[in-house]
Parts: sequence; C-alpha cells; structure tokens
Amino acid sequence: MPLSAHLPELSALEIFVAIARSGSIGAAAREFGLTQQAVSARLASIEAQTGVALVVRTPRGSQLTPAGVVVAEWADRLLDVAQHVDAGLASLRSERRRRVRVAASLTIAEQLMPRWLVSLQAAGRRLGTGGPEVIMTATNSDHVVAAVRDGAADLGFVETPYPPKGLRTKVIGRDELVLVVPADHKWAQRQRPVSAAELSRTPLVTRERGSGTRDALTAALRRVLGETEQQADPVLELSSAAAVRAAVVAGAGPTVMSRLAVADDLAIGRLREVAVPELNLQRHFRAVWVGGRTPPAGAARDLLAHISSHAAR
Repeated sequence: MPLSAHLPELSALEIFVAIARSGSIGAAAREFGLTQQAVSARLASIEAQTGVALVVRTPRGSQLTPAGVVVAEWADRLLDVAQHVDAGLASLRSERRRRVRVAASLTIAEQLMPRWLVSLQAAGRRLGTGGPEVIMTATNSDHVVAAVRDGAADLGFVETPYPPKGLRTKVIGRDELVLVVPADHKWAQRQRPVSAAELSRTPLVTRERGSGTRDALTAALRRVLGETEQQADPVLELSSAAAVRAAVVAGAGPTVMSRLAVADDLAIGRLREVAVPELNLQRHFRAVWVGGRTPPAGAARDLLAHISSHAAR
C-alpha cells in the first residue's frame, strides 16, 4: 500500500530526532545551521502532519511526550536504514562514474583500443587516480549503434561511412581502406590499377553485413558507379577482421580492409596493396553516445577526452 500523507519527510524526522537527542530546540537549530524559529516552525509542521503532539516546551528545555518518545525511536531506526540506502546509492554512483561500458567496431577494438587503454592506465598511474574501468565489447558498427541506443553501452566507436542518426558523434580519427591480395595473386603483378567497376564485379572476402568496413566500400563504389551498381556476392563472408586477413593470406581472394589491420603483412610482403585510384577509401572513426554535446560526466567523458587527446598527438 502507498504511504499515507501523515508520514513526514526524512529531513523533518532528522530535525525531530536532533531535538529528542539534545532536549533543546536551540541545540538542534545549531546542529543544522538554522534559526530557532525555523526549527520551531518545522516541529509544528511535523506535529500538524502526523496529528500527534511530540514535544512539550518547558523552562528546562524541550521534553518528549510519551508519543514523542515512541516516534523518536521509530524515526531513529528509519533514519538508520535511510543512511544505509543513501551510502549505497552514493557507492553505485561512484562505481558508475568509474566504470564505462564500451562497444567498439572490430577494427577499432583490435587495432586502436588496446593502445588507448594502455595509455589511459599509464596516465591514471601517473596521476594516482587509477583511471576508469573499461568493459569493452567488440562487434560490428551496426551492433555498436544499437547497443548505444538501447543503453547497453555508454559509449560506442564506429567506422560507418556516415554519422548514425539520432546519436551524438565526434570524429576521433581517420583511417584508409586498401585493396590487398596475396603476393602470388594475378593482381599483385599487373602494371595498371584496378578500376572501380572491375572491383565491384570481383567476388571478395568480406565482413558480414553491418560492418563499417563493408559499408564504407559500398559507399565508395556507389559514389563512382551510381546507386544502382550491384556488387558481386562475396566469395567468403566472415565475422572478424582477423578472419578476413587470414583467409586472404591463405589465397581465398582479394579484400578491402583497414590499412591498420594489414600493415605488418604489407611491410613483409605477405600481402600486396593494389591501387584503385577511382575510389576515395578514406573514412572517419567516430565516437557515438546518447544525450548532450558531451557524454555524461564520469568515466565515459574521461575516456573520450583521453582518446581524443591521444588521437590528436
């Protein structure tokens, strides 16, 4: 059942318990930084609300009535529980400020987030703060956007070609997609570049639908070939950048993926980059969140500020 209108607020009960403990309206007023008149008025309001006489004023101070003694005991127990609840809520708020749930697209999660988190921990040790606790989920960009919208993630990082609708965004870096093939692939030896049309007709090793990398390539092809151009079906459709890279190294076919993901393979010649000069394969990495112009104060805002600073350097 709902509480009746006769139950005073906790702040009023605190004042009453202070009167009961000290036996003085003046002492209770000093404890709360109020005037005696204000405390007397609050006591009168409590008695009117409860319908019970609680205190008798005498030349020796304020004495509790028999009913007042009982109410003071109840109020003291109620305030003890309220203090435990208040402290628990403060702990939860503090934990939320220290902890941030992050969802990141796979390129960002695999290639960038580890170094960002290591530098964040190092900065926390230097400052003696320890830094926020980051709980990260790696998934594709579509799922990141859904997690942020649903409240399952406080902060997301995506590589979609366009800013997601309905979310706040901030560019935190830039990336380049590259067409790569194994060293023995026919495209690795050719002298002329691959055209956008030829690439569109070629079955590729790709990520699953909803991947920011796949969407970025589709957007780049459509800017050159038009919205009606149909890409060839993938030769393989895989759920991670690491799996795509491994399949290409094994000879499954060409792929277009982040230069970050294949930098080592290109450096040692295990994979070869093939030019597609018609396409602009530059893209942005974005942070996304729900709410105001910046993420809520606490771990999410601290993490984004650190990443933005790190990316700028």
